[in-house]
Amino acid sequence: NALDAALWDWEASVSGVAVWESAGLAPPGPIATALTLSIDSPDSMASAAKDAVARGLTLLKLKLGGTGDLHGIAAVRDAVQDARLIVDANESWTGQDVAARASELVRFGVEMIEQPVARGEDHLLDGVVSPIPLCADESIQTRAELANCVGRYQAINIKLDKAGGLTEALALRDAARAAGMRIMVGCMLSTSLGVAPGFLLAEGADWVDLDGPLLLARDREGGCRLENGLLHPPEGALWGG
Repeated sequence: NALDAALWDWEASVSGVAVWESAGLAPPGPIATALTLSIDSPDSMASAAKDAVARGLTLLKLKLGGTGDLHGIAAVRDAVQDARLIVDANESWTGQDVAARASELVRFGVEMIEQPVARGEDHLLDGVVSPIPLCADESIQTRAELANCVGRYQAINIKLDKAGGLTEALALRDAARAAGMRIMVGCMLSTSLGVAPGFLLAEGADWVDLDGPLLLARDREGGCRLENGLLHPPEGALWGG
């Protein structure tokens, strides 16, 4: 990913044409990103949710652990009744009734469930009818794994670090859309330089989770800024021209 991003940036600096333009994409603009809430006590999760919404972040991603999850979700929903919620099961529902677990989340308005079963155990989703879309994360890295997800998941989470950079990530996004799947764009913990190409990938995505820089005590100069609840892309001088 680092090499791919560097080559895109080098080409932009040599040609004077911004990455978004040479790639035939729309210019990057502010996005509504999710903010991740880690597993904690229900009270702590509710407090973190309130703090996030006070900053204007209204899409929250809750990490789940497989047991006791409903208490945390209920506390968050009570604390921030108008926030959008998505959850990351982190492979913790392996061996459980996924459809039944998903049905428990409907009343909380959860709109997507990320990676319910372990990577390599995706066949457990064969025939599962979930009332909430299931999104592959660990189970999808590049286009080589897309066929394994079609019919089992309704969406995929594309991360630059997993795909190997913007080049493959864009190709994966197009292939997934052609297969009728919805798109989430995620990130690893990183500075604004790490998520900068993600703003181009996020065009038209159903969910965006580029909160990496927001979780750091210190970011790069000219990095992303949070303004009126929207995450603005970093300056072109940082990456992309």
